[in-house]
Amino acid sequence: MLPLLLGPYADDYTIANLLSYTSTRGGLAVFTAMIICFFIGPPIISWLRSVQKKGQPIRSDGPESHLLTKKGTPTMGGAMILFSMLASTVIWADLSNPYIWIVLFVTSGYGLLGFIDDYIKVSKQSPDGIAGRFKIFGQVTIGLIACAMIYFVSPEDLAGKLLFPVFKDWYLPLGMLMILFGLFVMVGSSNAVNLTDGLDGLAIVPIMIAGGSFGIIAYVVGRPDWSADLALNLIPGTSELAVLCAALVGAGLGFLWFNAPPAQVFMGDTGSLAAGGAIGTIAVITKHELVLAIIGGLFVMEALSVIIQVGSYKLTGRRVFRMAPIHHHFEKMGWSEPTVVIRFWIVAVILALIGLATLKIR
Repeated sequence: MLPLLLGPYADDYTIANLLSYTSTRGGLAVFTAMIICFFIGPPIISWLRSVQKKGQPIRSDGPESHLLTKKGTPTMGGAMILFSMLASTVIWADLSNPYIWIVLFVTSGYGLLGFIDDYIKVSKQSPDGIAGRFKIFGQVTIGLIACAMIYFVSPEDLAGKLLFPVFKDWYLPLGMLMILFGLFVMVGSSNAVNLTDGLDGLAIVPIMIAGGSFGIIAYVVGRPDWSADLALNLIPGTSELAVLCAALVGAGLGFLWFNAPPAQVFMGDTGSLAAGGAIGTIAVITKHELVLAIIGGLFVMEALSVIIQVGSYKLTGRRVFRMAPIHHHFEKMGWSEPTVVIRFWIVAVILALIGLATLKIR
């Protein structure tokens, strides 16, 4: 919003000129989102406790310690992330940029689906929320609209191409099928992040790492000079998404203050579906869908563990893991919760560095 208001005065006033830089507004977006989350966190947590008398329902088949340590903790804390991120983005981003609105559309839509799911779980005091087919239908509908918009606003020479990392001239010409592939990325990213959200602080740090990484990617591929130096395909306008990614990182930092062990509030589907959807959408816009599988490798690992577990049990009657998602498997092996969380954070950092290295290797 401020870039639109102050843009005409950039040549006359230093502050207006300073705010014309994406990097400046990105830094301000981090602090704005974080401060907003710090301020709204305590009253929101207090209100959630008052309306959620028993807190988030805990899986009876999960690690036994969860029934003691996590019982009564409120959920829907993802609303703090959403509000902080959206508010900071609206303040500091250039709202004339269509990519900003597409990501906000997906983030808000998936966040609403998650809120409904969390509400049903809490009201029924059951781990089962909205029916799976209705959740997928909602995600697909929102994602399909977003992918169609991305296809028609992207550069014509890149819109229908699936680009490969490392190899500059390698691509798969999918044409309109790129809309369906983008949909798969968005829905898959959203649900993979959702599956990762099972321990205090486990999901939010990898979300920030992935968000920050894609902020860098969006900034680089949107700048003619940097994209040319790194032999990347230029996608004009994506650099503005760095401000949105910065707001996501700031909101995540604010939320982690309250979600650090022992958590005062859980993110819930409200936050995990929205954050995963946002990251997936940015990956589609920047044409780095395959790099998302590297940077978000931790999320992929969590999702695959569930798929393998369910598939193995249905086909053979046997389980591959002691419990899925895989973070519970390590808990069942005797790892303490902080050990699982911190080691998974380390894995997320390593994968992000590998993913970012693909920008340089050509």
